[in-house]
Amino acid sequence: MSNSYEEALRRAAEKFRASAEKAAQAGIIPYKSENGQWVTSPYDGNSWWTGGFWPGLMWLLYTYTKDEFFKEEAVRVGELLTAEFRSFRYLNHDVGFMYLLSCGAASKLTLADQAGQDTLHAASLLMGRLNPAGFIRAWNGDHQKGFAIIDCMMNLSLLFRASRMTGDPRFEKAARIHADTTLREFLRPDGSVSHIIEFDPDTGKRVKEHPGQGYCLGSQWSRGQAWGLYGFTLAYLNTEDERYLDAAKKIANNFIAHIRPDGLTDCDFCQPDTEERIDNIAGAIAACGLMELKKATDEKRYQDAALRLVDGLLEHCCDWTDARLGLLTHCTASYHDDGAGRHTNITYGDYFLVEALSKIAGTDPMLWL
Repeated sequence: MSNSYEEALRRAAEKFRASAEKAAQAGIIPYKSENGQWVTSPYDGNSWWTGGFWPGLMWLLYTYTKDEFFKEEAVRVGELLTAEFRSFRYLNHDVGFMYLLSCGAASKLTLADQAGQDTLHAASLLMGRLNPAGFIRAWNGDHQKGFAIIDCMMNLSLLFRASRMTGDPRFEKAARIHADTTLREFLRPDGSVSHIIEFDPDTGKRVKEHPGQGYCLGSQWSRGQAWGLYGFTLAYLNTEDERYLDAAKKIANNFIAHIRPDGLTDCDFCQPDTEERIDNIAGAIAACGLMELKKATDEKRYQDAALRLVDGLLEHCCDWTDARLGLLTHCTASYHDDGAGRHTNITYGDYFLVEALSKIAGTDPMLWL
């Protein structure tokens, strides 16, 4: 491993060792850092879908450093998240993101019984969102009964985990149903993926595509491409189904073709040249998926592309100063809506950058499996 990657991981641990104390003192789940402060989620309080990335980041750093502080901080936030089970109404398909990286990580790394039970609770909630017509419903709005999104490929790992924990095949079967629908309806001939597909909730037939967080209908929202890349790779790792591996390779090839010369990632691969919008979260996610894809295929070009992305982030978009509590800059939540952040630091960007560095260092506990 290059000394530059080791140095970056060490500096990240030092930075978050200091800034996480401020999150603990405030009793919050950080969503992003601005003006020297942690900022909480823009919507839905602690039920906002990104809540699991902060404890996931802490678990990554605990695995790397063995510093008990990171473990304690992860457990603190995990308790805030499991409290959301009781409010329930804001929870959606992203319980995978929320709980696989919090109580799921705690269960995997500490074997804590309650963490295991909480993981299964979350998996049951996700299982309950399966429409037998063939898809996992994404959101809760009255007009969204038939909505499914590419992001959910990452959530499926929670269901695969639940089947391994219980020996009950129902969870895995639900995950496969949704993955097969995603494979059929989201993957385009050029290797790109749609963000949102609406299905008839009664019949499961495709109604239409929605533009979602990308530039326009039919464009390529880069983070959606990264979710598809990593999500289908994880589906393959969980099942050894070659169809999922083939999908991951197609998406990866398309993503690699759109990496900028500086190693950064446009918010949408079809966006106009008139205004620069970067989303480095997409690049960090893709780097993680590409490294796992390299292991699955032994094709070095996937690792080379992952390192190009990580190098671009380290060279151009990391703030190592004390002025910003988070690390990765130029993160953009959505192409058109700046309410959740544009060209700023967002915590799940930090999570995936540290996960990528952990993979390079050989310390990644692979919280997704």
